[in-house]
Amino acid sequence: MTRRHRSAPAALPTALLLALLLGLTACSGGGSDEASGAGSTADTAADAVGPESALSSAVEGGSGSSTARARPAAVEPATPAIISTGSLEVRADDVAAARDEVQDVLDQTGGTVAEERSTSDEDGAVESTRLVLRVPSEGFAVAMEALEGIGVTEDSRRASEDVTTQVVDNEVRVRAQRASIARIEALLARAETIGAVISIEGQLTRRQADLDSLLAQQAYLTDQTSLSTITVRLARTPDPSSDQRPEEDRSGFLAGLAAGWDGLSSVAVGAATALGAVLPFAVVALLLGVPLALLVRSLRAGRTARTP
Repeated sequence: MTRRHRSAPAALPTALLLALLLGLTACSGGGSDEASGAGSTADTAADAVGPESALSSAVEGGSGSSTARARPAAVEPATPAIISTGSLEVRADDVAAARDEVQDVLDQTGGTVAEERSTSDEDGAVESTRLVLRVPSEGFAVAMEALEGIGVTEDSRRASEDVTTQVVDNEVRVRAQRASIARIEALLARAETIGAVISIEGQLTRRQADLDSLLAQQAYLTDQTSLSTITVRLARTPDPSSDQRPEEDRSGFLAGLAAGWDGLSSVAVGAATALGAVLPFAVVALLLGVPLALLVRSLRAGRTARTP
């Protein structure tokens, strides 16, 4: 039937345009019949090779022109993607005032405090503070210089990592995965058998999980490249006078009296220690010695009485 409809337009000039309207109607009807015939042929072929082969060829193969149009173009970011991190250890006389200066730096650069932990002394004054700051990447260098000027910087470190290639690769893979999911959803809408539906849904689930993983990586890279992380530790400057204690006067009557009392205390402690060590033996000797002495005395008295 397909060959008859394809040869019908070629026969029109030879028939002297007889019944032109009828011929055009027949041609249009033949075109629809040809499309339906092609669709039924494709469905027959798909049923013959099985749903898995049809799904694989439709999703990953397809026609050459449609695949070329669906392939995502390479993404070239305008600026390199850099992850910048920094750490500072600063000492200041007043930690609370230094914390206020850190907030001023954040207000100027548009940064925020992601984490904060402080410790206080016995009087309730802030002794040290640890801050984790998130600062826009374009203001990272300015923020580091401003933070170093808050107090006496004991340690300052900076690090950067170029992740431009990872960002570009991730964006390309996300676009390709989305195009693949769109093709699978189109196949799922045309599926007519339970086996085809199950096979297509399995492919759709796996590819959707891969897309979610790629989107999570993309979100992480976007966060790290757009905001830099700076860890700041503020500590109080130690007071030199607190470590210097005045030497005590060891001469004079009071010093001698204190030394004599210490000596007497030492002797008394030693005597008490010795007495405590001997006392258990003395108690045992007393308990055993008194009956033994009485027994010896009674024996001697008996001997004396029997002697003439």
